[in-house]
Amino acid sequence: MSAATAGPAGGGAVEDGRGGDPRPRLREALAATTARLGAAGVPSPSVDARALIAHAARTERPLVLLDELPADFAVRLEAAAVRREAREPLQLILGSAPFRRLELRVRAGVFIPRPETELALDLLRQRSEEPLEHVVDLCTGGGALGAAVLDEHPGARVLAVEVEETAAALAAENLELAGPGRGRVLRADLLGEVPELTAAAPVDAVLSNPPYIPAGAVPQDPEVAEHDPHRALFGGGEDGLVVPRAVVDWAARLLRPGGMLVMEHADVQGAQARALAEDHGGFAQVETAADLTGRDRFLLARRRGDDSQARRGRLSR
Repeated sequence: MSAATAGPAGGGAVEDGRGGDPRPRLREALAATTARLGAAGVPSPSVDARALIAHAARTERPLVLLDELPADFAVRLEAAAVRREAREPLQLILGSAPFRRLELRVRAGVFIPRPETELALDLLRQRSEEPLEHVVDLCTGGGALGAAVLDEHPGARVLAVEVEETAAALAAENLELAGPGRGRVLRADLLGEVPELTAAAPVDAVLSNPPYIPAGAVPQDPEVAEHDPHRALFGGGEDGLVVPRAVVDWAARLLRPGGMLVMEHADVQGAQARALAEDHGGFAQVETAADLTGRDRFLLARRRGDDSQARRGRLSR
């Protein structure tokens, strides 16, 4: 029986003949594709080659378990390899990106979620004083953080905020897949007044992976420079902290007393990010958390208990 999915027209014919051992062909494809990607400067050519081969074979099973290949395997692999040679992100070619326990949809023109951002969920869980009920994800992009909250906290509801239309539409899809009926997307610019967002307070937690790259720091990887939207990368101002500053301000307005803010930032912005929360005056227990490589990566701040701005509104059900 075939381990590969049938082609779009329902056919299962293979170019090497049904019943033939595909392993020699797969080994040849892996070697050739790895060499091509390595020559193009792809950072992880062997890993990406395996992913492209599985994509071409229409399978999620280990390649060694395949007993036949779809008829269009070679055509699909060639098309995918050409795109990756041109340094198009692997996630866009595959149509999805892994994030925590989820496989998120991705789309051209929307920021692709990064593995390092996943740690925000662990930091939030470690510092949450009670089960999360109401969470806001600011600058949600394609909805990665909000979708993970819905997946890992079955009792939570999420309001995700995004300024870009394409990203907001994608976030709505990912939130609905992760937690049907429990997520909502608000398209809004955090640099202005947003009455609908203000009315969501008080909430238990605010998560954010905002744009934070300083104006003069130009991304070097073609996958980032040519495919991630610049509005999702550059935080505004010479220090890149215009949008992060707005996130901190909104967190102070939204969080209940004792509520947590977890915000990602660049590894060189730890002290500056802490200063944003400390200078605001509405936070206590302000600290920086490192990523798995030991680099400063997240601002953690708890809303002061003497909060006079807490509001009675809740995320609409």
